[in-house]
Amino acid sequence: MKILVIGGTRFFGIPMVNKLLEEDHRITIATRGITGDAFGDRVRRVKLNVYERDSVAKALSGEKYDVVIDKMGYGSLDIKNILDAVECEKFIHMSTAGVYRLNHMDIKETEFDGGLVRLNWCSRGDVEYDEAKRAAEAALCQKYSGIDWASVRCPYVLGKKDYTERLLFYVEHVMNEIPMRIDNIDAQMSFANADEVGKFLAFLTHKKQVGPINACARGTISIREILIYVERKTGCEAKIDLSGDKAPYNGTQANSLSIEKAEALGADFKNICDWLPELLDYYIEYIRKERGQSER
Repeated sequence: MKILVIGGTRFFGIPMVNKLLEEDHRITIATRGITGDAFGDRVRRVKLNVYERDSVAKALSGEKYDVVIDKMGYGSLDIKNILDAVECEKFIHMSTAGVYRLNHMDIKETEFDGGLVRLNWCSRGDVEYDEAKRAAEAALCQKYSGIDWASVRCPYVLGKKDYTERLLFYVEHVMNEIPMRIDNIDAQMSFANADEVGKFLAFLTHKKQVGPINACARGTISIREILIYVERKTGCEAKIDLSGDKAPYNGTQANSLSIEKAEALGADFKNICDWLPELLDYYIEYIRKERGQSER
């Protein structure tokens, strides 16, 4: 298939593109050209700013693709910029579990329907992140329903190349015994594995009429369990204090996503306990190396 990837050079975009290349698809990557990649001459590249209509039109107007995978678009205007310029049979949008207005266990896709909300035309910075993603899904439901589309709703995504460094925050603070302010230490939460998310996006290129779909690891974990693991592995003590540094996952209540729909399509997600310890070990060694270098 001929596939256009908006983004794809960072984090879970890398395993996604690698999987698509393994399947011998013809890949075009559209980015601002700021982040390099290791795909070599296996991909075609175009430069654009997805948040600027003229930039998208100049780079892509009149092009045809079997599938467009949009990892960059925030709001409805970003979706419009792409789909008004490009002709495609399938559009895969990276959404978020943040579209759900209430956190609870076993959240199903039906709890947010982009076809039932007022369509707000917006882009990055116009509204809050979650609201922008709701608007993007509303645009797909209400204005581009003639295209076969999917919106992938993930919770926090974890991986070795996570540029947000949110999980690293907790490991680093434990190992350096820096006080943290945590307001949800016992909340059981869903997370997603970056490699699995990337491969799942590639997997969806072969599926028809998906619509909204959850993607995350099986099982949940709490921040307390993460801190205890790091404490046991390092011999350091987590310092919890109201005057400490604000933790990045604060404000997130207990939640889990139902992945029944994804599994019914044939997707297979591992339990979080099968891969999170290895990731935490990676961060522990990373900090030890950083500490060793700083002491030289």
